[in-house]
Amino acid sequence: MAEPTALHQTLESNGTIDHDSSINGSTLPLKTAITSTSTHTPENPTCDGSTNPILTPFLFPPSNYKPPIPPTLTPDQQTKYTTLLTTAKSWTVLPTTSKSPTPTAPITDTERFWLTRECLLRYLRATKWNLAQATTRVQGTLVWRREYGVEGFTPEYISHENETGKQVQLGFDINGRPCLYLNPAKQNTERSEKQIQHLVFMMERTIDLMPPGVENLAMLCNMKQGAGKQPSPGQGRQVLGILQTHYPERLGRALVHNVPWVEKMKFDEDLRKLVPPGQLLKSYGGDVEFEYRHEAYWKAFNELAEKRHKERWERWVQGGKNVGESENYLRGGVEVSVGAGAEAIKETADANAKA
Repeated sequence: MAEPTALHQTLESNGTIDHDSSINGSTLPLKTAITSTSTHTPENPTCDGSTNPILTPFLFPPSNYKPPIPPTLTPDQQTKYTTLLTTAKSWTVLPTTSKSPTPTAPITDTERFWLTRECLLRYLRATKWNLAQATTRVQGTLVWRREYGVEGFTPEYISHENETGKQVQLGFDINGRPCLYLNPAKQNTERSEKQIQHLVFMMERTIDLMPPGVENLAMLCNMKQGAGKQPSPGQGRQVLGILQTHYPERLGRALVHNVPWVEKMKFDEDLRKLVPPGQLLKSYGGDVEFEYRHEAYWKAFNELAEKRHKERWERWVQGGKNVGESENYLRGGVEVSVGAGAEAIKETADANAKA
């Protein structure tokens, strides 16, 4: 019996994993022949309007998606969040490397923008509300992002890694999580650090596409063997470390398809219940006929992610560049900026002072 790969071990160790070896049969090829017409309505448009097959990402999640409702904080949790927020607001310089000696540089607006309310809460939950650990980990991730060069990865730099479509963001699950497909069989490069950078880049862009109320993504992995080299155990451990340490609670669902070593086990999970058929690839049991054409997809995907990122940035600036800003507000949801409440209090105080 074949052993689980490093990539599968990575997925299984981070987030909820659903094994799927029955949808459409475990021998279904990743790229399915086009034999019928997908159902893409005006409510389910792609970036370029393509259909049968579609060539670019969907613009929006299903209109009836239901994001998880975040639990109300207890008084103790609220106190810890307020303390962490105050600490984060006080940071003016940060190390540029985790190695010694550790030079520092001023904290940037981009880093302050990253420090949202939900970001801080994700680290608190990931550390089981251990304030000291959460504080250390938030700052550690900021240093890692500097050291690893996350903000410097460009579509042009990463493009070659994705020429075969080995990672594709397409569609959203029933909770509005953007779906990121991993296709190891389409591996087109030799093992290198750039493969890890590629995954980080795709994670960042997929996060850009999250709709209001959504904090994590759905990762779907087709483990069908192909000509490409499978990730090494070392790469698997590195990816796992990055996901657990620097993307806590970002992986909301992991769905594994065509896993040979679980063929004797029974799984009756219907992916169509987790991802609407009109948002799910046909090779996973959905209705979406998708063909990866690198130039068309890569351009549309990155332009859409950049557009969403720019919209969030503009709202952040309009709200007052607040550390601890609401992600719901930044993504165009119903919440107002956290700065709006502070501004109203200030206006009231000013009015009372003049009275």
